[in-house]
Amino acid sequence: MDYQQLADQLFPDVTDTITDLEKRYPSRDLAEGAFVTRLGPSPTGFMHIGNLYTGLINERLAHQSGGRFFLRIEDTDHKRYVDGAEEVITDALAYFGINYDEGVFQDGERGAYGPYHQSERAAIYHVVAKHLVAKGYAYPSFATEEELAALRTAQEAEKADTGYYGKWAKDRFLSLEDIRRHLDAGDPWTLRLRSRALPEEKRQIPDGIRGHVTVHPNKQDVVLLKTNGIPTYHFAHVVDDHFMRTSHVVRGEEWLATLPIHLELFDILGWPAPLYCHTSHLMKIDGDTRRKLSKRQDPEMALSYYMEKGYHPTSVREYLMILINSDYEEWRLANPEAPLADFPVTLDKMATSGALYDMVKLDDVAKESLLHISEEELATFLIHWADQYAPDAALILAADKAALVRLLGIGRDGKKPRKDLVCAAQMLAHVSYFFDDWFKLEDPLPEAVSPTDAQTILRAYLAGYDGADDNSAWFAKVRDIATANGYAARPKDYKKDPDAYKGHVGDVSAVIRLAVTGRSASPDLWSVQQIMGENRVRDRIEKFLAHQV
Repeated sequence: MDYQQLADQLFPDVTDTITDLEKRYPSRDLAEGAFVTRLGPSPTGFMHIGNLYTGLINERLAHQSGGRFFLRIEDTDHKRYVDGAEEVITDALAYFGINYDEGVFQDGERGAYGPYHQSERAAIYHVVAKHLVAKGYAYPSFATEEELAALRTAQEAEKADTGYYGKWAKDRFLSLEDIRRHLDAGDPWTLRLRSRALPEEKRQIPDGIRGHVTVHPNKQDVVLLKTNGIPTYHFAHVVDDHFMRTSHVVRGEEWLATLPIHLELFDILGWPAPLYCHTSHLMKIDGDTRRKLSKRQDPEMALSYYMEKGYHPTSVREYLMILINSDYEEWRLANPEAPLADFPVTLDKMATSGALYDMVKLDDVAKESLLHISEEELATFLIHWADQYAPDAALILAADKAALVRLLGIGRDGKKPRKDLVCAAQMLAHVSYFFDDWFKLEDPLPEAVSPTDAQTILRAYLAGYDGADDNSAWFAKVRDIATANGYAARPKDYKKDPDAYKGHVGDVSAVIRLAVTGRSASPDLWSVQQIMGENRVRDRIEKFLAHQV
């Protein structure tokens, strides 16, 4: 068969060549050893934690090596396209601080290797497709859906592997005249790869994370172009990674099954394949079993979950880095104030079996990481979060931001700082007691204190309260109230002889705390009162007394 004639007939309008594309997209001018990586999400309207995990790996590998990291939108499957999904992708990456150098941004495309939407690269794919046909590596197939379904039924009956290959791939044997007859009739066609592999052969392929993987060569005549001329993922990503000069492809282990297809395409095109780096699945403990995170079962799979809860991007990146490299926690303990970017990510320290994703661990990491963020920045973060997810609260917080900053700062200094801030939603609940709009009594009186004693304690407290007292003078007055009403001055005195007292000074403090904050537990009460001011403290206690009568 005259393959060049077939190529001209299938792609009469394609005049560019592979050589033209090589000139248009030359090798990048980067230092030796620099990584070029990419993130290629589909615009389905759903960004998941795996996207962020992979994105962080790609960003670190590229930037720590002086390379480039780009965002490519893989939008060739129109059936899965969701309006607004592109904004979901760029907004999520911006929120979590995943910085890329080129590609699709919130305000458009930037970079010399675009377009960065696969749907806009059809002309490039068709140049390569025509080249493959001219070399005899691809052919048009006119098989209908009904014919493919019948083929699958026949294969299952013979207990043969399903798919379009070997003797089953009937259109690979069509003559030029047969093809011309189909084309003249206007029959729709797909372009298929003419696979060269023998299924019994296998080889060792380098893998950046796993060292190597064993693969059987591809035997399937997979579709390269669909009937509408749009490429499949298999074809598009090979072409794009070559002409965008990707050096390392970081992707999930679910792609190992199709790795032979991608390698065969690189081989027949004479292009060096990037180093594939297959990450392990993110797993979770579910009862007594360990399973993959699921979009359907696990709300924490969606990046929107973390944005709606208001997890600080630093917290999420810190936790993901623990999953990415096994030695990160040890490094962080030795370098508590160093930026994450100082840590050298290495492929050989990434997990090759499922990495355990644990929300309890994430919360612990969040508590630790937020300690290293100033209360001023936390207050700003909380208000910005509230602007989007709790607008009424945002107005209240912004109106008294100075107090919010002081509230968030209580107990964060010293050798044993408070570690009770997790995310914006929790921070909002944490400080809500302070704001009159949200104040409510949430807890009962301590068991050791009767309603009558509570009235006596609080009236005595009001009589002696002075907002100018320092912490020591303030607590001395509380201790005096305790002893005057039959409560031990120290918890250990009560513990030693419980029958001699009604309770201890902690119970008395709890009554005051309840009246001022509505809660039995709060940050340091003296500090809270200093921020609140004497008039509001007195007003809170008076209202509590009136409520208790």
